[in-house]
Amino acid sequence: MSFADLKRSSSSSFEKLTKELAKQNTTYSDPDEGKYWKPTVDKAGNGYAVIRFLPAPVNEDIPFQRIWDHGFQGPTGLWYIEKSLTTLGKDDPVSEYNSVLWNTGLDSDKEIARKQKRRLAYHSNIYVVKDPGNPANEGKVFLYKYGKKIFDKLNDLMNPGFEDEKPVNPFDLWNGANFKLKIRKVEGWPNYDKSEFDSPAPLFDDDSELERVYTQEYSLAELVDKKQFKSYEDLKTRLNTVLALSAEPAKIRGVDRDEEEYKAPAPTFKAAAAPSAASTVDEDDDDLDFFKRLAEED
Repeated sequence: MSFADLKRSSSSSFEKLTKELAKQNTTYSDPDEGKYWKPTVDKAGNGYAVIRFLPAPVNEDIPFQRIWDHGFQGPTGLWYIEKSLTTLGKDDPVSEYNSVLWNTGLDSDKEIARKQKRRLAYHSNIYVVKDPGNPANEGKVFLYKYGKKIFDKLNDLMNPGFEDEKPVNPFDLWNGANFKLKIRKVEGWPNYDKSEFDSPAPLFDDDSELERVYTQEYSLAELVDKKQFKSYEDLKTRLNTVLALSAEPAKIRGVDRDEEEYKAPAPTFKAAAAPSAASTVDEDDDDLDFFKRLAEED
């Protein structure tokens, strides 16, 4: 616009700018805010809390949900942090691309695939019995996201390895057991090895209190509803942007490196470092087998 137009629109422009700033300053509302509990750790990376894993919510059968996701930084400096469609048993562009890398047979490509591999997390309802780092959480029901190591402790309690040990359902309100979560920082990483279950006992002796806790649980089925996941096309677009992929693979599975009609996109960039332990949960090393199976499929 001309200088004269600028002068005439000065007042209206200010009003438009004020409205736009109001939009930008609107506080983002996280739909999961207040739902998830996280243990508090001190400056040394150590933490302690007592929680109780709760049974499956009303009208649901399983007290936990497994969710796969990806979290890595590309050569563009952008991050890819998305849920994986493999959680729903569907094809996922990252897993497919990782299978391409794995199938080249090159150690450098396999290393990139490892750093971009899926991460496994479990989600359960818990009741916070004791939280020294944040006492306001005590007596409340939350969702809790945890990794394979803690899940293994749940599994070990349900399936003991010795004849003199009685199986215990840690998700039971009456016959379950409180879980003493003990976090230590070992070689820069959070370690849960010293965490342990207490002796089996009811969470409360009063059934009315148990019912109150039970009715406060969050739905776990909603966590794996398809509406919680982006479409394959949207994820693929994001992946191409993050990794700066200029070409789409014509064929993803059953790659034959001798076929002239197919050339896997050669990663010429240096793989970004994996996210720190503080931002991830325990990873499942059998992801590498998953890549191998994808590569072997026709």
